[in-house]
Amino acid sequence: MKQFLRFIFLILLFTTGITVISKADSGNENRVDLIGKVVDHNYLDFKPLATIELPRLIYDDGSFYFYRSTTSLLNTSENFTDAAYVDFEPTVEEGRIVPATYNIVRTDGQPPAFDFSITSHLVFFWIAAIVMFLIFIPLSTRYRLGTGRISEPRGAFQNLFETLVVFIRDDIALQNIGPARYQQFTPYLLTVFFFILFMNFFGLMPWGVSSTADITVTAVLALLTFSATQIFASKDYWKHVFWFPGVPVPIKFILMPVELIGLFTKPFALCIRLFANMASGKILIFSLLGTIFIFSDLFGSGVAYGTSWIWVLLTLFVYLIKALVSFIQAYVFTILSALFIGLSVSDHSEEHAH
Repeated sequence: MKQFLRFIFLILLFTTGITVISKADSGNENRVDLIGKVVDHNYLDFKPLATIELPRLIYDDGSFYFYRSTTSLLNTSENFTDAAYVDFEPTVEEGRIVPATYNIVRTDGQPPAFDFSITSHLVFFWIAAIVMFLIFIPLSTRYRLGTGRISEPRGAFQNLFETLVVFIRDDIALQNIGPARYQQFTPYLLTVFFFILFMNFFGLMPWGVSSTADITVTAVLALLTFSATQIFASKDYWKHVFWFPGVPVPIKFILMPVELIGLFTKPFALCIRLFANMASGKILIFSLLGTIFIFSDLFGSGVAYGTSWIWVLLTLFVYLIKALVSFIQAYVFTILSALFIGLSVSDHSEEHAH
């Protein structure tokens, strides 16, 4: 079994290396851009059904410019153009200029001051927020009426979320923050858990996009945890940062910069862990499926068809693993946030006295 897995890994490494070296600049229009499937776009990709361009909002030279789509911008604006059309003639289809890179620059080739355009990651970010409202507002209404509070929860829908809510409250918030302060932070932890979970699951859907594969999204989530940790921190927490109690004075000066660095490495780890896991999973799925087309180019369609079942089965296996990872990463982010908050709000004065 180990030899078989090693063989599969070597084949993937070998074929991917050949493709990158031999086709990076070949101009093959049929080549699939793996990174392009993960990065943010100014359109929603529903190929082969449709491609929906998103509005563009640009600030430059003290003015805001709004266009309903990138195509509209290219055909009506005298100030901006596609980056590919600065040095080359634009591509025209049915009498209209069509986008090439969707990277909008000024006509002199310089980027605009600010690009506030709506992107695919932002759209699915909003969709995750809307789904949360659609789920938890009806649930909160039920609890206010007494279902689940006075009587037992009713229905599979309420019981499912009741289980998750109780798990986050009792096994994460209470265990890591403590009985004195856990209720204060439980709403935040519940919001973070379900928000990340929904964004992760959207990436598993056909034509779906995982917003957590965008480092700006994970950075904002990590910043929220960092802010909660510092704003609600106890005096004892800051003593451990600037003047560690119970150790000799020379050691205090050594520990101080270490603790200050630790303030920022914790949210940085939260940000990178979530982003890297969600982005790498999608790249791996497209890489496995892309191996079929790589084999078709290298060895012909017969070999591609004959080996396609291997890559499809491996893709299905990775897909199932990614579904599990989507839940695990939401759990890991939430429990680490609870742990960092618990360490900052707890009072260790009794331990020092002991």
